[in-house]
Amino acid sequence: MSNRMRSRRWFLKGSARAATAAGLLPVVASAQNSPSTPGRVMTSLSDYMSAAPSKALPGEVAEQAKFHLLDTISAMISGSELPPGQAAQRYIRERGGNGTVSVVGSALTAAPIDAALANGVMAHADETDDSHNESRSHPGCAVVPAALAAGETYGVDGAGLLRAVTLGYDIGTRVVMAMGGAGFSYESSLSTHSIAGTFGAAAAAACAARLDARQMRWVLDYAAQQSSGFIAWRRDTDHIEKAFVFAGMPARNGVTAALLVQSGWNGVDDVFSGPDNFFAAYAPKAEPDRLIEKLGERFEITQTDIKKWSVGSPIQGPLDGLEAIRAKKPFELDQVRQVSVRLAPSVAAVVDNRDIPDICLQHMIAVMLVDKTVSFHAAHDKPRMQDPVVLKQRAKVNLARDEELATSLPARETIVEVEFADGSRLSERVVAVRGTPRNPMTRAEVIEKARDLMTPVLRREMSVRLIDSMLDIETIADVRNLRRHLQRGG
Repeated sequence: MSNRMRSRRWFLKGSARAATAAGLLPVVASAQNSPSTPGRVMTSLSDYMSAAPSKALPGEVAEQAKFHLLDTISAMISGSELPPGQAAQRYIRERGGNGTVSVVGSALTAAPIDAALANGVMAHADETDDSHNESRSHPGCAVVPAALAAGETYGVDGAGLLRAVTLGYDIGTRVVMAMGGAGFSYESSLSTHSIAGTFGAAAAAACAARLDARQMRWVLDYAAQQSSGFIAWRRDTDHIEKAFVFAGMPARNGVTAALLVQSGWNGVDDVFSGPDNFFAAYAPKAEPDRLIEKLGERFEITQTDIKKWSVGSPIQGPLDGLEAIRAKKPFELDQVRQVSVRLAPSVAAVVDNRDIPDICLQHMIAVMLVDKTVSFHAAHDKPRMQDPVVLKQRAKVNLARDEELATSLPARETIVEVEFADGSRLSERVVAVRGTPRNPMTRAEVIEKARDLMTPVLRREMSVRLIDSMLDIETIADVRNLRRHLQRGG
């Protein structure tokens, strides 16, 4: 070291000591507040996460986890033929192939990080996947691809895969709920979908890797550093960027965090407290205790919606309402003068006259009027948005923003009213949307939805085998054995 460098170092050290003595710089933190000492919340959280790979799930929780696993894989398979899914596979063929992890719905394989990216994009190639209202996130489309990628990498069994998925739902959603939940989402430009997805994917992948408590803390640190995304995705008209923000990027980032730590990387022991922590940067009004609120008692996978209709969450209730009105009074198109739909203002803004068919409320109500249902194909038929027959019905649809319904959030209550040509009116208030925890879909309904999504892509026999495997996942000794069911030609 040169004399000049020694003199500079001596000067800086002396200046720092003088500044500290004068009260201009903080005294070095005590061990209690040191970034290397995890706080109470982080300790409880990381201990729970490290125990998850070996802890049996309650029966009802395991059953719901199977439903969400099946529902998300069905979304990947149907999404493999949509533009985002095709874009994901094109990327793998051109840049990300030659790996050991399955790219669902294709004959491709890729490295874990790339496979998680592609499978995530396919899982949210449209609005088929599940959603968690209180955190304003879509957990499955990020968590399941990450769990599958890590599960195939480490050869976990079916029960281990189910536990990894369940943990991912618990952690990702709780991070956003601690930040302020749905209220935070509506007030912020940050994408809660991406934040929850990143932390959930990281937890799922880390669970499959069977990391210890300290490693779990480092995984959360790397997840925090990668949490990103903001609501400019609303300007995306092809759903490709949206699929990346909600699912592909979070799944990729979560798997990256787990693989880095598993390979020997270390990190900050508590990214949720101490100087410059995650909440201070992203949500200064956060309540960190919500991270561990009823952890192990309330499983967020049981609080997550499975969509009956393959459309955006805010449109689920209106379609339920219109279906209920038709059941009370069957009608034809020329008998309808107007359809009024009332939603909370923040919810209505998400689906008001959008350019994408499955997240445009007015278009989907018009399709429901014409077809008397909304099929997966109809929800993705973009040219039909210019169909004169549909446009004529769309002109009858009025979406109103109702402040009174905002008091029910995060539950998305809606009021649907049909005014008929003879002057009569029928209305339906939907307080519990089908597929939500207050009005869950039955096992048969979940299977029927999965079959409808899978069969056009996979042959019928293969779809049946895959559904059976998902619902009997605990019998799978190594999830790598699922590849023959997950891929075309398997």
